[in-house]
Amino acid sequence: MSLLSSKDSLQSFRNDSGPFSQVWDLLGLLPRNKVTVDQLIERFLTEINWAIDTVHPETFRQQFAEFWGRKFGFDEIAGVDLRWLALLFIILAFSVLLDSPTTSSPEKRKESEEASLRFYWAARRAIVISPSFHGESLDLVRAGLMVTRYLLYTRQVAESWLTISFAMRMAQAQGMHIDGEKWGLSKKATETRRRLWSNLYMLDKTIALALGRPYAISDHMCLIKAPENVWLDGLTDEQSSTAKAHAISYPTRSTVSLLGTTLAKIAGEIQDRCFGLYPASYDMVVEMDNKLVAWKQQLPAYFSVDDPELSLDDSHTFLPWHRLYLHSAFHFARITLHRPHLLRESITNRFGLSHEACISSASSDLKIRLQSLNYGTAENMRWTLGTHNMFNSAFILGIIAVRRPNAPQTAAILNDLEEYCERLRKDVWLNEFGLAEVKVVELCIIRTRGFALATEQPSDKTPISPPEVLPDFIIQQRGGNSDMSTTMNIAGAEMAGSPSQPPVYSPDMMWPAVWEDQNFAFPQAADLETWEQMISEIAYHT
Repeated sequence: MSLLSSKDSLQSFRNDSGPFSQVWDLLGLLPRNKVTVDQLIERFLTEINWAIDTVHPETFRQQFAEFWGRKFGFDEIAGVDLRWLALLFIILAFSVLLDSPTTSSPEKRKESEEASLRFYWAARRAIVISPSFHGESLDLVRAGLMVTRYLLYTRQVAESWLTISFAMRMAQAQGMHIDGEKWGLSKKATETRRRLWSNLYMLDKTIALALGRPYAISDHMCLIKAPENVWLDGLTDEQSSTAKAHAISYPTRSTVSLLGTTLAKIAGEIQDRCFGLYPASYDMVVEMDNKLVAWKQQLPAYFSVDDPELSLDDSHTFLPWHRLYLHSAFHFARITLHRPHLLRESITNRFGLSHEACISSASSDLKIRLQSLNYGTAENMRWTLGTHNMFNSAFILGIIAVRRPNAPQTAAILNDLEEYCERLRKDVWLNEFGLAEVKVVELCIIRTRGFALATEQPSDKTPISPPEVLPDFIIQQRGGNSDMSTTMNIAGAEMAGSPSQPPVYSPDMMWPAVWEDQNFAFPQAADLETWEQMISEIAYHT
């Protein structure tokens, strides 16, 4: 190649208008020191990877060594696999947070958060542009899956619905919705695809159910089996071909995928039959609850929801985390199923099952969360990467307390909710989305305590004034805004109102009725005004 042609080739790669300029930009975001990247990768592989089944460690280390050893220049830049690079970036987005302990200074943590976001956006950028250079691959699907988990970790649930759908399309483009046996793949490759599909499937169904949006996967368009209870990573294709699946009583790292797939199928059926376009009868709700309970009852002893066998936890370190993922996913599905009937009353106690199911699952889930908030950075990250981080059972308990401010169990509920909020506020990694959830729960607590105290006063005394029963952050938001709409000025209407004197806000949004609507989904936690209106009107109708 002549010097002139070499210069022309190099210029074509560095040209801002050329397609390969995107690759140059992405490569420029990587740390220059290989030792730094090695350390970050090892942190992820040793702290996170084994709990959520992201990559095969040895394979990924080998791929990184080959990538770093590449001599970039001229046509070599065209050989960079952006699909794998996207996976590397999202792994670094997690690792850089793990590398900054909670004891570090606020400035150091802020730097880590900013670095994490840069890697996260680099991963998303690589995912979007990689189809222009390459076809689909398993690495691209894994990257999309981990981007979704990153959004769940940061509590950006609405956006995770978009990323999991994109990852699913990448999987379908490779025929992953058809079982590997149909394609004539090896047993090892088949099981790898089944596990990856299972992780996508569970996130797709549960995120869609949480948001009240359509899911991406239609079961009648898929021909894929659930993963077998066998772990083939680390075995050769020949060894894998003769490996036998274990009984469900023996745990492997694939067991959670096997059981999670069956739970996700029920979640999808709940959305179809109870939250579809047409109203569902309460008999249908009972039928779906029976399916959830049957799933719970068939769990092996080490995954039991009520009294799990813990003797295998020391020898199988993944079991505690997989148990938490399955338990919280079960509670999420059951609470969501019964939520529309939580506020309904019946002289025959017809909806007693929904009342009991909501408080039972919400209490159990909150107990798990209170236990998890004592962990360090790595443990908290493992915990929050499950599907449950999209939904907070504290919301349900808060609504139960608001609805029943003088019930015998309400005081205990409020004590647990206060402890939950206090621990969250002590979390140095709590972002604005998590803080918004805390504020909503605190709003439920203060509303309940204020309402209960007001009803205990003698009738000839004036109820507590509105400012005394509002959270500080609400008072601060209202301060300096004398023109606040009466729709949001709910405290006075609720505390001073009476059956003959209806609330002053507009009656076109009756939250008890909206809550019972099958198409209602929780507002975003950051929408504090909507939560305030909903909580207050539910309390008013108590």
